[in-house]
Amino acid sequence: MSRATLYSFRRCPYAMRARMALRYSGIALDIVEVSLKAKPPEMLALSSKGTVPVLHADGRVIDESLEIMHWALGLHDPQDWTLLNDPDGRALTATLIEENDQVFKLHLNRYKYPERHPDHSALHYRSEGEAFLRKLDGLLENRQFLAADHLSLADVALMPFVRQFAHVDREWFAQSPYPRLRDWLRGLLDSELFVAIMAK
Repeated sequence: MSRATLYSFRRCPYAMRARMALRYSGIALDIVEVSLKAKPPEMLALSSKGTVPVLHADGRVIDESLEIMHWALGLHDPQDWTLLNDPDGRALTATLIEENDQVFKLHLNRYKYPERHPDHSALHYRSEGEAFLRKLDGLLENRQFLAADHLSLADVALMPFVRQFAHVDREWFAQSPYPRLRDWLRGLLDSELFVAIMAK
């Protein structure tokens, strides 16, 4: 396989999770850091959506982060992130990712930018998002990771969004009633994989 090209934005949570899966899978990759104010024409020629991440690999274009993750894991998944022989874990992963992407992300956006959503306060939007944090903290009661006893797709797909939520008000998150989730997030933020994909 020739080197793939990933159009990315360092702090975008969708791009983060794609970069983590690509690095874990050992894909030879050139990363193009995109300025969201001046998107490269070659990226727009590949995907008219104009959003990152966009992967161009072997003549194929994938412009959804989750699809990029699945593509990479389909090529090489040495630590079984996809939970091949665990149908319950796979079902839980799908449920968590759907809730993260369809529901939690909306609350996160409103909590992060309450001035754009003046119907309610930031505290209201935070409390809406906390329902998901409570669920995740509960899943971590008896194990270190969300869907299995080792790192898997669920952890990597959700972590960048939980990170963003935690960083809106770090002081609040440090005192919040989600100690297991805090430990889980800290472990992932300190991991070699995350540190590597966030290097400038």
